[in-house]
Parts: sequence; C-alpha cells; structure tokens
Amino acid sequence: RLSVLLPTYNERDNLPLVVWMLVRTFRDSGIDFEIIIIDDGSPDGTQEVAKQLEKLYGSDKILLRPRARKLGLGTAYIHGMKHATGNFIVIMDADLSHHPKFIPEFIRKQKEGNFDIVSGTRYKGNGGVYGWDLKRKLISRGANFLTQVLLRPGASDLTGSFRLYRKEVLQKLMEKCVSKGYVFQMEMIVRARQLGYTIGEVPISFVDRVYGESKLGGNEIVSFLKGLLTLFATT
Repeated sequence: RLSVLLPTYNERDNLPLVVWMLVRTFRDSGIDFEIIIIDDGSPDGTQEVAKQLEKLYGSDKILLRPRARKLGLGTAYIHGMKHATGNFIVIMDADLSHHPKFIPEFIRKQKEGNFDIVSGTRYKGNGGVYGWDLKRKLISRGANFLTQVLLRPGASDLTGSFRLYRKEVLQKLMEKCVSKGYVFQMEMIVRARQLGYTIGEVPISFVDRVYGESKLGGNEIVSFLKGLLTLFATT
C-alpha cells in the first residue's frame, strides 16, 4: 500500500488536478493507495477544495490532515506520516511540477533493486527541467554542484522533492534530520547514506508550476547555503 504525502500552501488551483492525475495513475496501475493532504492554513481556500475531493473520491483515499499555520516541510511530513497506513510513502509537490506517471516507475525501480529510497532525478538520463528561466536553472544546477563537491552523496539530484521511501526508513531519517526548508531534502539523502540505506534513481521531467507563485526566494537561497555548510561541517 502506498501513502502519498502532499504538503500544500495556497494550491487551490493545482490540487484538484494533481489528485485526479494521482488517482487515475494508481487505478490504471492497480496500486492500492491513499493521498494525505497536509495543508498549512492556506488563506486561498485550499482546504475547502480538499474537503470536496474527500467527498468525491472517498475519505479512505483522500485524507485532509491540516495544520493551523505554515510550519515547514519537514514537520509537514512528520505530521502526515502519523496518519499514513502504507508501507511505502511517496513525497511530492502539489503544484504539478511532479507528474504522477513516474510513480509506477519508482515502484518498479524499488522492486528491481530492493531499494530503501527511490529518488526522482532531473540530472541523469533523460531527466530534465521545463519552464524555468536561466537564472532559476543556474541556481538549481549551482546548488546541486556545490552539494556534490562538498558532500559527495552518491545521488545525482539532492534538492529534488519527488521520492519513494520505505515507511520505516522515512521515520528513521525524520528523527535524524534537523534542517528546514529546501535544505531538508538534501539532508535526507546525506543522512540516508550515513545510515547505509540504499538509493535508486529514476530520471524525471520537472515542469515549472502553472498556477500560483514559486516559494523560492532570496531567503531560501541564503538558508540553503547556511544549511549546506552546516551539513558539510557535521557529516
């Protein structure tokens, strides 16, 4: 059984589409699933949309587990995991950047190598990024390059947030991780290597969001660099 954790903040336009795509993918592939929506008090009505989706698809398939305010990605996953009944967990963005069609490939990859984690990568094989301007691409590539040089993690895409985890592995990593924001995804892979967990990779196409605004700003870039140096010093 697969549990998808979908953290949301102001995603009312994207949420119905991503849920529909997930449900269709899982039903076509015969995958037993649940989708857990963790909304951080979105002021745009995301929770109302999630409640309608619960009614439409059934509360056994769509579970809204909101929080009062924005508390960070790491804690959103911890909160969502408390309600997850699957033995595997998928984490992904709700902004249509991550296409659900790759999830069956993640599952195949996991079975093939009995991996603890399968990570979607934009930087390997036929993976790629679509819709970003040059500045955004340079920031992402630069961040990934710096990370590879400093941390030598043995995975090609450290800042991506489209992954499949064994539930118990994700729980263990959550206990070890201290980062917030964008550094969190990177720390998860670095800690996984430290703990001897195995990581498989699947090339993915990442598409920039169509609706809503990107949450990446100057503050996130500064905190990313601080977090990277902290990880370098402590791992």
